[in-house]
Amino acid sequence: MIVEATNYFAREGQAGEVLEQRRRATEIRRSLGLEPGRILVRLEGSGPDVRWECSFPSREAYDADRAARAASPDFEVARKQMHGLLEKFERHVSTEDAPTR
Repeated sequence: MIVEATNYFAREGQAGEVLEQRRRATEIRRSLGLEPGRILVRLEGSGPDVRWECSFPSREAYDADRAARAASPDFEVARKQMHGLLEKFERHVSTEDAPTR
């Protein structure tokens, strides 16, 4: 399993707009037939204002998802608009640990 997580650190006063932009990007994902993932909003502490996560059953599925996003002009516009709202952006791609016994 592959998990992609993106962290959005909003510019001052832009946290609400970052959340709305992430919602728009999620709707674009749906229109492309992609899994919507889930949007998380910071409740307490430091860290990103908004976080998006999505799980993929395999590396191939993850690569296909990334390719579909890259090929979408609408998603590219959404990505550029988002980056204008941010102080910092992080993408983390992880795999589930499979302990050996």
